[in-house]
Amino acid sequence: MEGITVARFLRRAQFRFWRMAEPRAIFEWQSFYLMKPLLRELPRGDGHAVIVFPGFMASDRSTAPMRKLLDELGYQAHGWNAGRNVTLDQALEKHLFKLLDRVHKETGKKVSLVGWSLGGLYARELAKVASEKVRCVITLGSPISGRSEDSNASRLFESIHGSSRRPKGHGDSLNRPPPVPTTSIYSRTDGIVHWKGSVQKQHAFPAQQQTENIELPASHLGLGVNVLAMLAIADRLIQPEGEWTKFSTHGWRAILFRKPQQRWRDRLRAATSWPS
Repeated sequence: MEGITVARFLRRAQFRFWRMAEPRAIFEWQSFYLMKPLLRELPRGDGHAVIVFPGFMASDRSTAPMRKLLDELGYQAHGWNAGRNVTLDQALEKHLFKLLDRVHKETGKKVSLVGWSLGGLYARELAKVASEKVRCVITLGSPISGRSEDSNASRLFESIHGSSRRPKGHGDSLNRPPPVPTTSIYSRTDGIVHWKGSVQKQHAFPAQQQTENIELPASHLGLGVNVLAMLAIADRLIQPEGEWTKFSTHGWRAILFRKPQQRWRDRLRAATSWPS
């Protein structure tokens, strides 16, 4: 029991440290624009539509840099057109379903959904109900565990809406993945959403094999412009529909993208070996 208490204390202390270090996100925003010329050289997409959902208290303005990059890579990027992400009600839910339906009809193709933080929960729940219109779901630092203690923003959210207004799955737990290819991008140095709260528990849902977790170094407030996150998103979106495979961490990627529980020694070994 004492060991559990100490472990919990250390976890909370580490979480608080990364929360105080969130201002480092400014360097990620600067790096995004500095690396923009190289990001434009990423493989071009097939032109399908992508809807990007902002995080809690944010608006389409926060996702504008990502959406512009996706446009430049050949996708049709859309904001969620619902103002600031503050109110969770039936009107918003109705709006999101109409948005997905409209974009799907206009393009005649399935739509990819990308959600940052709380926006990722909306993307996942939308895909659970309207999976026939969704190509894939990508979340960035989203609290998919459903545990309020995994998010430093949960108290603010509950102070506005009350605990009963937290996002809930449609008959399933929040951690249950939608029946479409689903990627959770997270960081162990996230100071808003604890990294364990963003990990998709694949073993708990063996029937859904098209799920994955991608770990990278980032702040929570910088995930939406983090250069490595952009690389991972582009890699996921470029896959032909119906031919989804998990993100490769072989070669040089092994150094930058860490597999859960992978040690530095293993990452360096993976970086110097190629799959047969």
